[in-house]
Amino acid sequence: MIIIAPITISDIAKKSKVSVATVSRVLNDSDKVKEQTKEKVLKAIKELNYAPSDIARSLSRNITNTIGVVVPDINNPFFGQVIKGISSVTDKNDLYMLLCDTDENEQKEMKFIEMLKRQRIRGLIITPTADNDKFNAKYLSILENLNVPVVLLDRDVKYSKFDGVFLDSISGTYDAIECFIKEGHRKIAIISGPLSSKPGRDRLRGYKKSLSMNGIEIDERYIFYGDFKLKSGYELTKQILKMDDPPTAIFVSNNMMNLGCIKALTEANVKIPEDMALIGFDEIELLSIMNMYISVVSRPTAQMGEVAMQILLDRLNEKNVDNHDTKRIILLPKLILRGSERKIK
Repeated sequence: MIIIAPITISDIAKKSKVSVATVSRVLNDSDKVKEQTKEKVLKAIKELNYAPSDIARSLSRNITNTIGVVVPDINNPFFGQVIKGISSVTDKNDLYMLLCDTDENEQKEMKFIEMLKRQRIRGLIITPTADNDKFNAKYLSILENLNVPVVLLDRDVKYSKFDGVFLDSISGTYDAIECFIKEGHRKIAIISGPLSSKPGRDRLRGYKKSLSMNGIEIDERYIFYGDFKLKSGYELTKQILKMDDPPTAIFVSNNMMNLGCIKALTEANVKIPEDMALIGFDEIELLSIMNMYISVVSRPTAQMGEVAMQILLDRLNEKNVDNHDTKRIILLPKLILRGSERKIK
């Protein structure tokens, strides 16, 4: 086996008969190098076919072209689409993305943030795991000590002044429940997300608000608390089906729990919507491939990523980063009806 050693700055300095410091200045486009010397060094670089390391160059400048992206569940197609949106902006701006998956684990999230700090990221886009008061103070301190721009995505952090891109989850859920009611449903269950997250709380709030505004008493028996993961949607749906007085419709607060719900309904031979009406939050492209058409509260997922990255890019290009107004963008969802919301008489 023949191992070819990579060309180094020392090799270039030796060939062009200048110091290593001079070669470094040329690579960093310094104006302190004479034009004649610069041409000599560039000629040596070309002849040696030298490709400067982005990492080495970043370390010398104490800055990188890397942004951190932290999400709670990379298996969730929603975050896959968000990352595509982020990538569409980074690709055009010579930026790289370092992606971390916390698996909805607060401690893992803290470790990733510390790791990203050591990697000298230029900015951070993050979907926080939780925003409960017990965790919040320490979490805020860690984010602020990064000393880089931070953009929150989908989930907020209490008492923070970070930029963010969010969705009006309350109105999206309200519209879905009202649609059930107009179809004639009165016993409507919800599989809620975790109340430690703002989307979880907001979707439950939208559910209760819609029932109240339509004169339907809120029945706690029909409220089930999930964790945004497939297994909880599956297990909770099985509990719903065992009820003495089961609902005629279920609203599921995210796509992964919706998949679990559909799995449980299918295993129990419960037909949608003949035996149980269903609306979920977020699209599931796989279902349309299987000719299963489920009504959903849809949101502009890739756009959320694009907008978050554009805000971060604007912050990176600002000269005075300490004096700016916080940008909080709230996008609107859209209710897409495909028939699974109907009440079959």
